[in-house]
Amino acid sequence: MKIVIIGSGNVAYHLAKAFHEQKVAVEQIFGRNDIDLKSISDELNIPYSTCNLSDADLYIIAVSDGSISEISKIITKENCLVAHTSGSLSKEHLLGDYRKASFYPLQTFSKSKKLDYAEIPFFVEAENDEDLKSLQKLAQSISEKVMTSTYEKRKYIHLTAVFACNFVNHLFARAKEISDSQEIPFGYFLPLIQETTEKISQLEPKLAQTGPAVRNDARVLKLHEELITNDEQLKIYKVMNESIKKMYEL
Repeated sequence: MKIVIIGSGNVAYHLAKAFHEQKVAVEQIFGRNDIDLKSISDELNIPYSTCNLSDADLYIIAVSDGSISEISKIITKENCLVAHTSGSLSKEHLLGDYRKASFYPLQTFSKSKKLDYAEIPFFVEAENDEDLKSLQKLAQSISEKVMTSTYEKRKYIHLTAVFACNFVNHLFARAKEISDSQEIPFGYFLPLIQETTEKISQLEPKLAQTGPAVRNDARVLKLHEELITNDEQLKIYKVMNESIKKMYEL
């Protein structure tokens, strides 16, 4: 199977690297950012182009959600398979006369952060069984966690990921604002964060909850609210505590 990856961002880079490590040949990395493409090409020894799209059996579009439909129009080959990597878009957002699919990796990607690709879940979807099997085999070449998924299911997978990753990271950023304001190294909180995430691999998140809200400790809750001078931080603090109380019917 001839594979072309379209994109030069974090997802495109890590997919190319994952395939490279497992000796899955990639014919080309295609995109608009010449500097990023050259960097990927130099590291992984994969040809790249900003103007001439190579012939392929499978095109993987790894770009932002807002660009997928427009980028998909540049693929004019009819007898090919095209898959995007979005968690929130249906395969019908691919606008071309070809077979459509989804190849969704459930992970947060940064180029500078090394990843264990075998541990990244992949959710695949296609229009027919043959294409589905091909995508499953491709995903299984780099990951030990591969599932088929409809778009309806994938929407909820993506929503769960936003709660579990994006929102949590935002709380880390808000927490760092508080620690920075008191000149407390945020690194001192990393063991706590690591223990929290490790604990939910053994316990249901609901059973792992600790803190003043689940204890319904009114004194500590009031003290914290008095300490917070930032309106956004205070709003988040109150909303989170109310949500915890409702979950535990306090």
